[in-house]
Amino acid sequence: MPHSQPEGFLAVPPTGKGAGVLVLHPWWGLNDTMRTVCALLAESGFIAFAVDLYHGEVADNIADADTLASRLDSNQAKADVAAASTFLSKRATLADRGLAVIGFSLGAYYALDLSVTDPGRIRSVVTFYGTRAGDYSQSKAEYLGHFAETDEYEPQSEVIKLEGALRSAGRPVRFYHYKGTGHWFFEPDRPEAFNQAAANLAWDRTLAFLRDSPPQETN
Repeated sequence: MPHSQPEGFLAVPPTGKGAGVLVLHPWWGLNDTMRTVCALLAESGFIAFAVDLYHGEVADNIADADTLASRLDSNQAKADVAAASTFLSKRATLADRGLAVIGFSLGAYYALDLSVTDPGRIRSVVTFYGTRAGDYSQSKAEYLGHFAETDEYEPQSEVIKLEGALRSAGRPVRFYHYKGTGHWFFEPDRPEAFNQAAANLAWDRTLAFLRDSPPQETN
């Protein structure tokens, strides 16, 4: 029997085959921008699944997004992410390569966390303007980070701390900083922050990273 699909959005290439990429949304929720990310990944040959951590709720302004994020139970969110990872690993046709995970802002924390809690499955992590403090010595993943030049939500000190933790753990890491940008620069539905040139460059780098990622390490 097929594995039950968690709440979220699944995008599959025309071939029906591909490596799996898990997408974790920012504090707005699973909105059209995240669905578009999944669709673009599918066009590029990946099976993409965006899990809905808010279970149907979506915000379009900062006040409502802050409310949704503050109500989010971290343990439940981690359980939802784990369930989505299990589902996607069964759905992906190249699951032996491991999964990639892309996290945006709030979702970046859970993407980074997953690479530590499920190191046997996560082969690569892409984080958009989001960090997570902690020990990464259990991780087997490689990391790509996209960060704004000026970000009131993600201090540069936290970005430096994350990069240091990853390097101390011996993980491959490439962090990029985009001049003239702020938080949410990748998201076209945030006109106050969206930067087309930076978004295009970040996306090109993301696709190259996903395609070049080596097979998952084995014990």
